[in-house]
Amino acid sequence: MIETYAYARAGFLGNPSDGYFGKTISFLVRNFRARVLLYPSSRLEIKPSKADMPVFENLEDLYRTTRWRGYYGGIRIIQALLVRLMDYCRQRGIALPNRNFTIEYESTIPMRLGLGGSSAIVTAAMRALSQYYGLEIPRPVMANLALETETRELGVPAGLQDRVVQVYEGLVYMDFDKALMDRQGYGNYEPLDPAQLPQVYLAYRTSLSEGTEVFHANVRERWLRGDPEVVEAMRTWASYAERGRAAMQAGDYETLDQLIDANFDLRAQLYHIDEGNLRLVQTARRVGATANFAGSGGAIVGSYKDRQMYDELVAAMGPLGAAVIQPVICEQGLGGGL
Repeated sequence: MIETYAYARAGFLGNPSDGYFGKTISFLVRNFRARVLLYPSSRLEIKPSKADMPVFENLEDLYRTTRWRGYYGGIRIIQALLVRLMDYCRQRGIALPNRNFTIEYESTIPMRLGLGGSSAIVTAAMRALSQYYGLEIPRPVMANLALETETRELGVPAGLQDRVVQVYEGLVYMDFDKALMDRQGYGNYEPLDPAQLPQVYLAYRTSLSEGTEVFHANVRERWLRGDPEVVEAMRTWASYAERGRAAMQAGDYETLDQLIDANFDLRAQLYHIDEGNLRLVQTARRVGATANFAGSGGAIVGSYKDRQMYDELVAAMGPLGAAVIQPVICEQGLGGGL
């Protein structure tokens, strides 16, 4: 039996420019993970998890569960990955052995909150399949395949940021410059030292937020039309990531704090921000913490000064129906923790 994992992630700076040839910094959140089991079987089977089960206690249970996890689970994601992986192998003349398997998954990543839940399932499944078939897929290519599973096969608009950090793990600076992407097929991905981070937190709503496909739709259309406001915003977000990397490496946390807040403030000018998400940011800033979206909405990430501020943050988020955690970025422990 093969057992593999992939973890949630938080976009720290530069998002959402990753889908627009920008630059981002993102880190892994090991507090939540997707787990995949794969083992030989006589027929090929994708086993449903709880998120795929259409059985409920009553109407209220159906309503509450759907509002939390959305209208689909992970079966379609794994099926799309298998199709994409077969195309990848056929294009390279790789003959996969005729060996059936059963694959099953589970995930503790909060759904539809911009924490990379679907891409974690894809990444964990791809790791399992690579082991099973003896495939050696380079890390940047694996990130590409994870993205194409959702964009090409499922038509979900997304960027590479989630997939890159889930493949590379830790804290990663990513440059998606168009000329670079056109030349080599992927960006430049630079692992950074998580010890250079300030003390960071992640706060997330415990009720449903908008899905990624809803959040990105209008801005992508405007970008494809060459809308000057959107094009300039993507350049600005990319510069925040570049300047943020330099600030972290120099220990200039004052500048880094300003960039974290500026990242969200620019987002609020361009996107419609859900009132519940806006309250998360406003509440964090009221206690003195910085705040930026961790993804497409529903979760925020930022820095705080000390234990007292962290405790105040936890207390302030409670009435909003939001939980606060210290992200575990590396296996050995907290990145920028208390």
